[in-house]
Amino acid sequence: MNLSICGRHLDVTPAIREYVMNKLARVLRHFDNVIDTQVMLSVEPLRHTAEITMRLRGKDIHCEAVDENLYAAIDLMVDKVDRQVIKHKDKLQSFSADSVRRQVDVVAPPTA
Repeated sequence: MNLSICGRHLDVTPAIREYVMNKLARVLRHFDNVIDTQVMLSVEPLRHTAEITMRLRGKDIHCEAVDENLYAAIDLMVDKVDRQVIKHKDKLQSFSADSVRRQVDVVAPPTA
């Protein structure tokens, strides 16, 4: 997985970089087929924004969170993206289970 962390009106310190990486480890624990991740952190007076774009196979997930504290915005963003990744994973698993059920119905000969 490629991870890029950028800052708008903000120097991304090693502490911020490590904090984001530790939080994103939780997302990767649920779903490991992540191709690329881009995190954009921006600071304005009394408004800290954290955005993430996560590229998965067949889908791009984008989340944004705004708070007065940068670390709180990062926490909110990771919570949102984690919920979306779990939802995407559940959809993938349910579709694959449906196709297996249909194959079993088609292949099984009718009993008389």
